[in-house]
Amino acid sequence: MQKIRYSRYFKLFFILIDVVIISAVLAYFFLKRNNFQYSDEIGEQSSGLIVILVFIWVLLSGRTKLYTVPRALTYTVYLEKLITHILIFLFSLILIAKISNNQLLKEERIIIAVGLFVSLFIVKSFLFFGLKYIRTLGINHRNVMLIKDDPCSEILKNILTKRKDYGFKIFEFPKEHLKEPLKVLEFWNSNGIHTFFLPIDYSDFSSDFQNDLFKNAETQRVRISLIPNTMQRQFYQYELEYIATQPVLAPSKFPLDYFTNFIIKRSFDILFSLIVLLGICSWLFPIIAILIKLDGPGPVFFLQKRYGYHNEIFNCFKFRTMRTNSDSAQKTTLPNDSRITKIGHFLRKSSLDELPQFINVLLGDMSIVGPRPHMILVDDHFKTKIGRYTLRSNVHPGITGLAQVNGLRGDHGDVNLKMKKRILADTFYVKNWSFVLDLVIILKTVFLMIKGDKNAI
Repeated sequence: MQKIRYSRYFKLFFILIDVVIISAVLAYFFLKRNNFQYSDEIGEQSSGLIVILVFIWVLLSGRTKLYTVPRALTYTVYLEKLITHILIFLFSLILIAKISNNQLLKEERIIIAVGLFVSLFIVKSFLFFGLKYIRTLGINHRNVMLIKDDPCSEILKNILTKRKDYGFKIFEFPKEHLKEPLKVLEFWNSNGIHTFFLPIDYSDFSSDFQNDLFKNAETQRVRISLIPNTMQRQFYQYELEYIATQPVLAPSKFPLDYFTNFIIKRSFDILFSLIVLLGICSWLFPIIAILIKLDGPGPVFFLQKRYGYHNEIFNCFKFRTMRTNSDSAQKTTLPNDSRITKIGHFLRKSSLDELPQFINVLLGDMSIVGPRPHMILVDDHFKTKIGRYTLRSNVHPGITGLAQVNGLRGDHGDVNLKMKKRILADTFYVKNWSFVLDLVIILKTVFLMIKGDKNAI
């Protein structure tokens, strides 16, 4: 097994950093209030408050899992976890201020909360990317072994190869020795293998070989991670539950199946859409409409049938970005597509062509955040090839989504591989929805609109 030297200390290091930040921010405000003159009274008040808040911060991490950061965690999901933790922590701070006799907390609790939020957000984001950068250099990596014989292993290998920041070093095992336990054991020892990724339904392995494999892995402390066949089986539709101590797979209930979560999301959709339509679209729509008309003949808006919630068909609104043609419902967009107009290139690159979909949100056809609705012919093609494809229809389609902010958009390149990765992101969103995750995706979308999305065509 690969020797792990420093990873075990990362958690302690990150906790100490957070303790220093909280202590420094609070000490700063205490000293500032007293013109940076230290006294025993200030020290007693500040130290007591610091101890209480540090205790709450660390105790809360047991619930939010803030310090449980898998190396394959994306920044989007990390932000959801981080912001949730900080907001609950600051809510605790405000509650303490209400019942405390500390005048600093009573009078300046909001500015202290803002200071803590900004400081913790910046430092912890810096640490997150710093650790990612270290792993791109080959430091703090994990030696892993894959069998590249099935589609799911192929997708996993593609992800681990491209995302150097995850810190995985892949070792190829000779296929001719794949069914020889001693050869596998020798390979593990000589290369210091930490994790062996094994397809869960690899049929070529005999039961005797599997027994030897798992026995050797336990002896050598090599982790065996099983890759489920998500391409064909409805893996995401079940979750592990227990009857007494007996594990059973029961049908999953997703976050938005709960009425309270649905109401929160729908209320936010309506409020956000009204703000955008009245505050931005009321003056931006006429400008875009004039530019589209000046660029060539045809309607301003383009309506296309798309599958929505529970596969109900609806009319998806967009600004027209192509010359009027008969292939719009039958042919996907290609790089340097001759059908795209001059203003259409700008609208697509900036994603402004999607703005009319806020009308779809108000009508209840779409949500602000959710799986992007595909062309009907694309859905009909892939839903028979990817087993959990239709799981994305368990929520309303979105103007933006988790897949899009992670660069999984466009119809060029290896479309089959891209679609499989896109659906993995969509199903992750369906199973792990939270209001904070929606906020993070919206913020990343705004950033991409300002920066320009290289995957937009």
